[in-house]
Amino acid sequence: MKLLLSTYLMLHALWLITASAADNPLLGSNLSGLLDYAREHNPEFAAMRYEEEAARQRVQPSSALPDPVLRTELMDITNRDMDKSPSLFPSQVGSTRYTLMQSLPWLGKRDLQREAAEAGATQAQGRTAATWAELAAQIKTAYAQYYFVAGNQKITRDQLDLVAQMEQIAQVRYANGLAAQQDAIRAQVEQTTMKTELVMLENSKKQIEARLNALLSRHMTEPLAAPQSLRDIPASANLKNYTALENRIREHNPDLFVDEAGVRASEKNRDLVYKNRYPGITLGVSPTQFGTAVREWGVMVEFNIPVQQEARRSQERESEAMLAAARARKEATANRILSALTESLSGIETAQRTEQLSAGGLLPQANVTFESALIGYQTGKVDFATLLDAARQILNAKLEVLKAQADAQMRLSEIERLLGEEL
Repeated sequence: MKLLLSTYLMLHALWLITASAADNPLLGSNLSGLLDYAREHNPEFAAMRYEEEAARQRVQPSSALPDPVLRTELMDITNRDMDKSPSLFPSQVGSTRYTLMQSLPWLGKRDLQREAAEAGATQAQGRTAATWAELAAQIKTAYAQYYFVAGNQKITRDQLDLVAQMEQIAQVRYANGLAAQQDAIRAQVEQTTMKTELVMLENSKKQIEARLNALLSRHMTEPLAAPQSLRDIPASANLKNYTALENRIREHNPDLFVDEAGVRASEKNRDLVYKNRYPGITLGVSPTQFGTAVREWGVMVEFNIPVQQEARRSQERESEAMLAAARARKEATANRILSALTESLSGIETAQRTEQLSAGGLLPQANVTFESALIGYQTGKVDFATLLDAARQILNAKLEVLKAQADAQMRLSEIERLLGEEL
């Protein structure tokens, strides 16, 4: 009975583990899972979201009036004229004056302060979007490299099996006195070279896994699933419409978004500096207490006198220079981004054409060449070096296709980073 119970519990636990693994597959099998995980767990992106929230919270206080000030003045606390002992109680001194004051900025200043703060919040929003665009591009690029290395490993292993079969053919021909032993040795050397390449590829794979885990804020040694597929490349018509892509960049690129908000913030700050030519105002009301009764009331108006005009002119020239710098920075960013867009579009077109030529021409030709060389070697018409070279052509053609696919994905990720959104 105990044995049956133990077996049941063990099987039940195994079922739970299997169900859990099915519900929570390892990250890495697809790109969307990596991006979703990074959006939730990447600390740099989280920090930018908190900074964006902090910037939004600065908008309301920026236009608020300063707190009022209450001043209390106890007059004649020694009570020399009333033959009383000194006191600090308002009703037991000569008189007590209460002054309530409120500072008021010049007309329009509060609106400008709020608009400048709103522009700052917009900048923070743009920096958050730019951080995510950069993070997503890094993940997409690393995933493309991860796919390339995994595919390279598979192709190399298949090629290793092929060369092993070629070695067996060479061994049979050598045993029958139809070929030299050197043919089998060459096949063995080729296999050793491929095994060395597999070791290097495994090292590259571990480095990419560590990079992806770092971007996902996971432990560097946590496992990742083997990549299953790459995203589809958008239609060529969408990639060749440069004007539409340029317009989307000008509307959605996060770096341009930040620079545009910076221009607005500089404009508002410049207007604020010009408002400093006018004085601020402080209004106040002052009841005066004698004994236990208030018998006098007074009002006050206070101005600061803007006599330091030279200093203000320097501040105004500084604000104009900062505004000009913000506009120039935006133009420079636009030029840099559009240049990068042109390069990436050319790169993705080249990668697609390379893939088509390799998959549609080079790889079939390499297969035909190998089959012909294999028949020729078996019949003694070609040597083993020719057969080995034909096998290498198949390997190179497959790797060219895989490399072109990965290059296209990396170019696509760069274009989407520039757009600030999925293509």
